[in-house]
Amino acid sequence: MARRLDVTGADGVRLTAWDHTPGPTDDGTTGRGAPGRSVTAQAPGGGGTIALPGIVPQPGPAQGAVPRPAGRPAPEAHRAPAPGVLLLHGLMGHAGHWARAASRLTGGHRLVALDQRGHGGSEKPAAGPFTREAYVADAAAVVEQLGLGPVTLIGHSMGALTAWQLAAERPDLVRALVICDMRASALGAASQRAWQDWFRGWPAPFPSLEAVHRWFGDEDPWVETPNPARGAFFAEVMAEHADGWRPVFDPEQMLTSRETWVHDAHWDSLAQVRCPTLVVRGLGGELGRAEAQEMVRVLPHGEYAEIPDAGHLLHYEHPDAWCEAVEPFLNGVLTP
Repeated sequence: MARRLDVTGADGVRLTAWDHTPGPTDDGTTGRGAPGRSVTAQAPGGGGTIALPGIVPQPGPAQGAVPRPAGRPAPEAHRAPAPGVLLLHGLMGHAGHWARAASRLTGGHRLVALDQRGHGGSEKPAAGPFTREAYVADAAAVVEQLGLGPVTLIGHSMGALTAWQLAAERPDLVRALVICDMRASALGAASQRAWQDWFRGWPAPFPSLEAVHRWFGDEDPWVETPNPARGAFFAEVMAEHADGWRPVFDPEQMLTSRETWVHDAHWDSLAQVRCPTLVVRGLGGELGRAEAQEMVRVLPHGEYAEIPDAGHLLHYEHPDAWCEAVEPFLNGVLTP
């Protein structure tokens, strides 16, 4: 099961992280909850609750945990610290989207997933900032506060850009990097206008979570073929209000967050990444093979992997195939 960690961003923003590290319990099991269990958290603005699938708080003594006898050291007491891995979700995502993939990773890593500012259970400051600098500074602050460094950063989409920018700016904090389906090229102003129109076309508030699933999985004009995983992905980031279900994030803040990769390319920062880096794409995702391979060429220590049946949400749609692609790289860079 995942344990909630409250951390602070570089400018004082309150952030929520979730420690997915498996550990021994008194009954000899790993301490992970059963797949599909969830906990609810307060939605932004006090407007209801959001379900956080796959995330369950660890029990403390008040919740029925068996106290450890006095003088008996914890099983981890004489072990070397596990290598830190920080999971960074994409735009509109949350830490819980990593739960199924994280549950399949082995190798003794310390796995922490972060709700980035404006997302999930983290603070959504009305005045921002939602700049590249803010997201990168938050990730650096989390690595330092939780003692994860030198950390392996695994990022999806926007989270991948945050990861490689941190690796370029703070090589002392980063051991290795995994980039999941994120382009280095600028997308162009037309992309931002398309997103503005897309947000305006949402039939929110949604009357039910079933309606959320239907819209994002089938009825959304951006969906070419029915995609139940996409519907489930968006259902996880909806909160119930008096008038129905709305996203936990502010669409305007999301538009602001993506401006810098709409108008700016990020090849220069990619070339400054000196640690081992794996670029992973789904064949049906947003990162094309030619651009992905060029990213690998630009990276001083780049490797490439692809997942045949996956789209943009590769780790969420196909967690087993994603782990098969990523775990050999992780084990290679994290094994002493």
